[in-house]
Amino acid sequence: MNTYLIIILSIIIVDYILDIVVDTLNVKQTKTDLPEEFEGYYDAEKYKKAQNYLKENTRFGIIVDSITTPITVAFILIGGFNYVDQIARGFQISSIPTGLIFAGILMLASQILSIPFSIYSTFVIEEKYGFNLTTAKTFILDIIKSWFLTAIIGGIIFAVILWFFDRTGNMAWVYCWIVVVIFQIVLTFIAPVVILPLFNKFFPLEDGELKTSIESYAKSQDFKLKGVFKMDASKRSTKSNAFFTGFGKYRRIVLFDTLIKKHTVDELVSILAHEMGHYKKKHILKSIIISIMTTGLMFFILSLFINNEGLFQAFKMENTSIYASLFFFAFLYSPINMFISILSNILSRKHEYEADTYASETYGKFESMISALKKLTVDNLSNLTPHPLKVFLSYSHPPVLERIQSLRKMNCRE
Repeated sequence: MNTYLIIILSIIIVDYILDIVVDTLNVKQTKTDLPEEFEGYYDAEKYKKAQNYLKENTRFGIIVDSITTPITVAFILIGGFNYVDQIARGFQISSIPTGLIFAGILMLASQILSIPFSIYSTFVIEEKYGFNLTTAKTFILDIIKSWFLTAIIGGIIFAVILWFFDRTGNMAWVYCWIVVVIFQIVLTFIAPVVILPLFNKFFPLEDGELKTSIESYAKSQDFKLKGVFKMDASKRSTKSNAFFTGFGKYRRIVLFDTLIKKHTVDELVSILAHEMGHYKKKHILKSIIISIMTTGLMFFILSLFINNEGLFQAFKMENTSIYASLFFFAFLYSPINMFISILSNILSRKHEYEADTYASETYGKFESMISALKKLTVDNLSNLTPHPLKVFLSYSHPPVLERIQSLRKMNCRE
């Protein structure tokens, strides 16, 4: 049997088994006794609801993986990629358009396969636990808009990568690296004003105590803002959040309307102080640098597998091509990406603690930060007691109880 095929199938199967083991351990980690820290925030019934939400989502995730994994394996073994390639080549056009057709067919098939799962998740599970506010119209429009953006943005990037690897020889990976990084940075600037408004409406935060408090705090930290906005997140879900977009003087604060309804002014400012902490501690810059370096590593390794005969034989391909190389490489890169993701999550969890500390020290109301974390956790039915292995592999934020404990220790030292 082809060595590459053995490696790829092993990666897929091991990843599937690992996910099941970790998710099972995570569910078994749940405790019936409510942690003392959350008394008064959770009652017995709602705490049980949060645990059931975790269990149901975990079961559903395992079912989805148990369907998609065999489909992926079967598609590889029966030569499905070659069949798609023959369809793309049947148009008898140049390599880049052929590659776009090849990628388009595979991406469309993947998206269509995911729709029933997305429908069940949104209109059954999220509905059952009181989160879903999405209408059928919004759901369909979201899919259409996502497909449109993927086709335009993804198509441009994919075409550029194909062109460089086809025309520039051994230095292609360097040119691809530079262009993709530039594209990502440009996208970060235009997303708040071009892409995000396609899915949600953004309104300037009305004058009042909240806006005044936010602007006053931002000024005290010499943090320039383009504006403070409220987003109509309630058109899809009752879950709440807040985020920053843009860079430099174009930075915007965005608050979910659901967040504003459920938190006090001090809690909201504490949340935003935490986000500002990421900027002040240069976490955003560090993340961008790491992303740039890992993107370069990915393209370098990719360059070693372009038109690899053994790799194409593993997928039963009759012809080699740059565009198919990109898809096949993704299977081999999966373990490396997982390793990088683990390291990134470790750093991200460290950054979260630092941002919590910054918010507590600069705003001076650590109890407001703690109450905000508690409300966010309860409102989103988040898991209070995740398994350490689950945290290690996939948590970008520390478990909420550990964040609260850290804040209390810091306050005691002061």
